[in-house]
Amino acid sequence: MTPIDLNADLGEGFGRWRLTDDEQLLSVVTSANVACGFHAGDAATMRRVCELAAERGVRIGAQVSYRDLAGFGRRAMDVPSDELTAEVAYQIGALEVFARAAGTRVSYVKPHGALYNRVVHDEEQAGAVVEGVRLADATLPVLGLPSSRFLKLAERAGLPTVTEAFADRAYTEEGTLVPRARSGAVITDAATVVERSVRLARFGTVTSCSGERIPVRARSLCLHGDTPGAVELARRVRAGLESSGVLVAAFA
Repeated sequence: MTPIDLNADLGEGFGRWRLTDDEQLLSVVTSANVACGFHAGDAATMRRVCELAAERGVRIGAQVSYRDLAGFGRRAMDVPSDELTAEVAYQIGALEVFARAAGTRVSYVKPHGALYNRVVHDEEQAGAVVEGVRLADATLPVLGLPSSRFLKLAERAGLPTVTEAFADRAYTEEGTLVPRARSGAVITDAATVVERSVRLARFGTVTSCSGERIPVRARSLCLHGDTPGAVELARRVRAGLESSGVLVAAFA
């Protein structure tokens, strides 16, 4: 059975405001998608999360986003390709400073929010993100949705690619995520999330919003750090995976 990585979005605060329980989640997950200041996060937060992750042996990923602090990176934006490329590289470079200072490094890159969903289908924006990663470090793996334009272009450009699934998000029949604006897009029932996690890890399938079982082959499983009860949910997911014989291990 292929090992499964557990990743979570962390460092999603700004100044005195903190959204995610970074310290507790870092005791559960194997990879941390750290906000790089464009949708959340600031220099002090990035440094703190990198230090905590390094202490626990958790891999650090740059969670790059559109420049959208007010909308938490979840608003659709049209950014020129050359600008988006530069901003992706900028975010990775900023996080790398703090990762290096903590004795580790940025191990992968994952888009956030609206950018993540946009690069599933948008060739131009996906290409701009790929070029931004290559500009920062052409050896960095990228994390994304299976069959997305982003992963296909990344693979073509020579970047290592890692597929990802979401235990706490509803899926369409096409294998994409149900938009957050729709009812039921985020799954909060813990037992359901655990069951979906085990099924994804062991069998590579998930039940879509229409009740159809669809294939979703993934090496990493995302748990959102900003959902209510995120820490306890993450603990239950990891316990459920391990009790089902699934090895939980970082991909990077």
